[in-house]
Amino acid sequence: MVNPKTSSRGQAEILPSLDDFLLSLQTNNYSPETIYNYERDLKVFAEFLQELNLPFAKLDKKAIDRYKAYLTSRDRLTSAHIASEKRLKSYSINRMLSSLRAFLRYLIEMDQPTPLSPEAIKLVKTEKKHPQVAELYELVKLIESPNALEKNKLMALRNRAMLEVLFATGLRISELVNLNRTQIDNTGRIFVMGKGKKERFVYLTPRAMRHIATYLKTRTDNLSSLFIPYRGENSGKTNKHISTNYLQMKIKQYREILRINVPTSAHSLRHGFATYLAEQGANPAAIQVLLGHESLDTTTRYVHASDKYAETTHRKFHPLKE
Repeated sequence: MVNPKTSSRGQAEILPSLDDFLLSLQTNNYSPETIYNYERDLKVFAEFLQELNLPFAKLDKKAIDRYKAYLTSRDRLTSAHIASEKRLKSYSINRMLSSLRAFLRYLIEMDQPTPLSPEAIKLVKTEKKHPQVAELYELVKLIESPNALEKNKLMALRNRAMLEVLFATGLRISELVNLNRTQIDNTGRIFVMGKGKKERFVYLTPRAMRHIATYLKTRTDNLSSLFIPYRGENSGKTNKHISTNYLQMKIKQYREILRINVPTSAHSLRHGFATYLAEQGANPAAIQVLLGHESLDTTTRYVHASDKYAETTHRKFHPLKE
């Protein structure tokens, strides 16, 4: 079994140039969250090599297959040296394999010894789930629910404004919670620095602008943050932005009270934004720009027709409907 006291320095010895790789990500302007994810994934791989007593220099395709099996087991250790009780999903496994690929590519670029080519690491087959987006009327109920469900009026106005902004713009939750007042101009246009340091504009609806204005009238502070935590919320003493965990928890709470069967999160509102724009005839290329996607293929995966819309289309256009 792996020594639970294995240090980061020890893991760097197992994976040569690990620290240099992470430094390279930093100097190439990768976000702290992305660097953390790479480090976490590669620490798990280092744990695997140590448990197998396999030097990195002797890594081969057979060892990669064993690593895939290791990732699907409940006996694997997390990056925090804790035994996992859950099986990793295929998407998580592929993310970890992609991190290893990136590390190998770095070694090649730096003319360092590489036991295996990145292309030799094949990703696993992913599950194909039935795409689920709540019906529009359900999303509207969710967005409007804070006014009825929150006893604290200030929290109700703030939470309602946050949900309105999410659905009006298609923002990621991380982009939403980090918004500052100065990012919004008088027309409701918001300048966002998104994932991968990509800059884009998103646009508020008049409805969303009204709810932001109503919420901001309750603010007496001079903080630049658009959405701030109130006393007693899980924000941390020095955090001037609302936390993503708090908003996700609230959405889950509202959904359960409203008995919305389709799993719904902040990310679901982003999916819903794309889906219902498409149903209204929006150009996929325009939706791609609004979502901040590099590829139109990614946008296509977001634009899921609702089940109700699919059923209506089937009944209307099927050639043997009568």
